[in-house]
Amino acid sequence: MHTASPQQKVPHLITPLPGPNAAAWIARNDRVISPSYTPAYPLVCARGWGCTLEDVDGNLFLDFTAGIAVNSAGHCHPEVVAAIADQASKLIHMSGTDFYYGPEIELAERLAEVAPGPAPKRVFFCNSGAEANEGALKLSHHFTGRQRVITCYGAFHGRTYGAMSLGGSKSIHRHGFGPLIEGIHRIHFNCERAELEEQFATVCPPDEVAAIWVEPIQGEGGYRMPKPEFLPMLREVCDKYGMLLVADEVQSGIGRTGKMFAIEHFGVVPDVICIAKGIAGGLPLGAIVSRADIMNWPPGSHASTFGGNPVSCRAALKVLELVQREYMTNATERGKQLQAGLQKLVADPATGFAEARGVGLMQAVDVLGSAGVDPNRRNALVQAAFEQGLLLLGCGKAAIRFCPSLCVTAEEVDACLEILGRVARSTVS
Repeated sequence: MHTASPQQKVPHLITPLPGPNAAAWIARNDRVISPSYTPAYPLVCARGWGCTLEDVDGNLFLDFTAGIAVNSAGHCHPEVVAAIADQASKLIHMSGTDFYYGPEIELAERLAEVAPGPAPKRVFFCNSGAEANEGALKLSHHFTGRQRVITCYGAFHGRTYGAMSLGGSKSIHRHGFGPLIEGIHRIHFNCERAELEEQFATVCPPDEVAAIWVEPIQGEGGYRMPKPEFLPMLREVCDKYGMLLVADEVQSGIGRTGKMFAIEHFGVVPDVICIAKGIAGGLPLGAIVSRADIMNWPPGSHASTFGGNPVSCRAALKVLELVQREYMTNATERGKQLQAGLQKLVADPATGFAEARGVGLMQAVDVLGSAGVDPNRRNALVQAAFEQGLLLLGCGKAAIRFCPSLCVTAEEVDACLEILGRVARSTVS
């Protein structure tokens, strides 16, 4: 494997894609890895730094995926790496549900401090966003004694059974996996209050609803932004009927939007927040943060062997420090730069883009074809960008998402926009 210098200009491609080493690895992968995985293009990663990824053939890519919004501080941030190495030399595992250790307690204190709202908080640690949503589902039923939940079309909350039952973004996530959990009702994201009241009047008695589940900004559903009145309306409904408001901030939280949690942009305080992805610098970690009076379940009612792993917690403590120290500000500034650039591309009919949207470093644009939004052209454009050394991902029906690490530079944003515009003009219908 080539080992390029971190000073090398990125992107920098030295082989056809995939290169010979990547092709060999992919052939091995296809013999043993589950076919349910969905690689977007033939990228075989070897190492990374900041917003740069190097593949096994020495090609350098500009990464605007951050491992699907996970690597908040960038690939292998030296301070995060140092925290991981230090903790790994002391204690790697001693299950936090059965024993005590400092990093888990310290991280719970920090999350309780940064979560919105003045009420005291408690934290439950798990391994992923799906597990955070699963646990929050149990918690909402336990606290309220109610059986039903309301969620949104277009939502994605994970692929385990409870999380899958809550979701509603793609039918492939459910196909062949029934029966799902009962008592899940759906509303349209950005609906009017009348739609909720119609649910209550016809199929969903409000005194049986434990919680309303919402992504403050829909992720897999297309990086859809809420109307200014939508989240406050959900808060009002929850308060009126004694329901919990659960915010899934798995993709939108930990500074990605320029605030610690996206829901803070809308002046709404949720009762429960689900966290994962960007919290631990690439290590597996999820968390439920709720008001202390809500998290009143008895010992043994919920647990996780690896949740709150000490190495992951040390990484998360460092990530939170970096995010608060510098990266939320950078997310705001670079987000404005990225959005302005995307709006210029939308204004250019030669690109075939529509509706630039988002906040901070959670941005998206729709891809058009001859008959409207075009998922096939979107996929072709993502592939074409990869062939030019830019890593992107789709979301929603035909959108491209932009979720780079929060350390992304102005020069890297400009490079992304230049490549995007070039490949869009070459693929326009």
